[in-house]
Amino acid sequence: MSAFVHPARPLAHRALAVVSVALLLLTTFLADVASAHGSVINPSSRNYGCWQRWGSDFQNPRMATEDPMCWQAWQADPNAMWNWNGLYREGVAGNHQGAIPDGQLCSGGRTGGPRYAALDNPGAWRATSLPNSFTLTMHDQARHGADYIRVYVSRPGYDPLTQRLSWSNLELVRDTGRILPGVGQPSGDPALNGVSISTAVSAPGRTGRHVVYTIWQASHSDQSYYICSDVIFPGGE
Repeated sequence: MSAFVHPARPLAHRALAVVSVALLLLTTFLADVASAHGSVINPSSRNYGCWQRWGSDFQNPRMATEDPMCWQAWQADPNAMWNWNGLYREGVAGNHQGAIPDGQLCSGGRTGGPRYAALDNPGAWRATSLPNSFTLTMHDQARHGADYIRVYVSRPGYDPLTQRLSWSNLELVRDTGRILPGVGQPSGDPALNGVSISTAVSAPGRTGRHVVYTIWQASHSDQSYYICSDVIFPGGE
């Protein structure tokens, strides 16, 4: 006579497996956050904005029509969003234009191989509406501080809907100089858990869509972060 197997037992095993996988993903995410770095959170960088809007719902098919540039980025490599705080290169030694080719500025010169490549694609990225004088906020998750934060704004005539970003498209409008490690406003958001550094930026003469490009040179090592944020200035779309 064969042994009786309780029908609920396989279901219980499957449920336990699902919970175990979820806990593993959560543990991995929290470990990544604990050792994370940072990005511009306002106006939000392309990958931070995509993670913020869709990270808890990234398989929702509505993203394809409501947020198509995020959709193509999620399809290309979800790790670009999960690792929104890790878009950096090491050992650049200040030669940013030499290290990052035209057309690859938003991916930091394809740092991480293809991971961030979709961020270079032109198109209707979700943009933040701003006045021509605004405050940029960068979140320093690991409290690295900065040798400098340089903020560039695309020049009049550049079209982010159809053109990949090149160095010639950019104008340097702000250089913070040195910021000591730990300086900034602490965040109560557990997904950020570092300090937010704010700096005033002025971009006169711009209307409509533009890209704000930020280089954060972290001060703990030769680690350079490259960050694209999409914005809309008054007077056009």
